[in-house]
Amino acid sequence: MLPYGVIRLLAGLAFGLGLILVVVGGAELFTGNTLIVMAFASGKVSLWSLLRNWAIVYAANLVGAVATAALVFLTGHYANGGGSVGLNMLSTGEAKTAIAFLPAVASGILCNALVCLAVWLTFSARTTTDKILSIIPPITAFVAASFEHSVANMYFIPTALMVKAWGTPAFWETIQRTPADFPHLTFANFINNLVPVTIGNIIGGAVMVGLVYWLVYLKDKPGHQSAPQPGAVAE
Repeated sequence: MLPYGVIRLLAGLAFGLGLILVVVGGAELFTGNTLIVMAFASGKVSLWSLLRNWAIVYAANLVGAVATAALVFLTGHYANGGGSVGLNMLSTGEAKTAIAFLPAVASGILCNALVCLAVWLTFSARTTTDKILSIIPPITAFVAASFEHSVANMYFIPTALMVKAWGTPAFWETIQRTPADFPHLTFANFINNLVPVTIGNIIGGAVMVGLVYWLVYLKDKPGHQSAPQPGAVAE
């Protein structure tokens, strides 16, 4: 069996595909969209437009993640590798739903600081290859460190919940576990994880990256005005 650090490193390298597809394909990701706070601070979008974008993208990401989880479950993929795939899904979901509120917030902050730094680095890219190479190191770092990403958890935890609820008797017999071995893995704890992680992701992306770089590069730049008052309409 590979050492823990090597496993996390490989997982991080594979996980980078998600943000690559988002950035190169032009999709919308809630965690990356926390950087819109820079446009708000520059007076280019209103507070309403900012919150509206976050709400719509967050909801769409949730629907997409849960739908993907359902499709993966329906493939029976969890039974692969002598049930090891499903056991890993369950263990991941159990670990995430067992995290306390404050550690989840802190982990969410660190996670999205790295995700948004990856997005920020792509702004200097001139080719698709540049974008991909900019994304991989920060994403690998956050996954290797096991930080918490709200949209990723929208997939990981529902997948584990589905395996726990509807895994076949043969699967449970193969892994020599029962649903009772994963006590934290409940829908209520899914929400209890999602709330603090989302708060942390907003702080990490909007404050630690977005506002910091705005203060460094854009605050006094000609053509960038102060943030509009709440409810103001952006031009």
